[in-house]
Amino acid sequence: MEEEKIRKLAELREMLEERVKSLEAEIEGLKSLLEIVNSILLERSFRRAEEIVHPAPSKPAEAAPALPTPQIKEPAKVIPLRSGAGELLANIYVEDRNMRVVPEVDKKFDMSTPPFEAFLVDKVLVKMRDADQEAVRRGELMPEEALSFDIKADGKIIREVLIRNVAPQRERELRSAIRWTLDKMYEKAKGS
Repeated sequence: MEEEKIRKLAELREMLEERVKSLEAEIEGLKSLLEIVNSILLERSFRRAEEIVHPAPSKPAEAAPALPTPQIKEPAKVIPLRSGAGELLANIYVEDRNMRVVPEVDKKFDMSTPPFEAFLVDKVLVKMRDADQEAVRRGELMPEEALSFDIKADGKIIREVLIRNVAPQRERELRSAIRWTLDKMYEKAKGS
């Protein structure tokens, strides 16, 4: 009786292994098809697929492009960012998967002051955006779910940094990087 159970379990295991192999082969085939579709779209289109699926509204030629800003009536969360000395530098407004970084009115953060571009923009935001774009190309993420960002400024003075599609696991890393960047920029501005 015990031998019969063991034999049936062994047969079941073989069936499961075959099914797993079959599903893995199907997944590989689907990934190959997705790569082919992506390459054909890339070859035959002058625009990215996201632009075709979600075309941008037309704007007058002479008008400067307006940055999209979410309509935030009551933010889900307001996070104050303070300097090492406790002075309020900016607030982060978090709603849904969007983060808006708004410097305090009396703070003048120049975009050219390190480490804004070299660290926050290039090493943090661009790196996250590029990782998401790669995930979109692999079919792991929908284009509308990929991180994107805009920097709104008067001249070179930062008025707002808008980061869209922030995954929950990235929120803490972004808050920390933004606070550190603004603190270093504030120290440099005070020192000059």
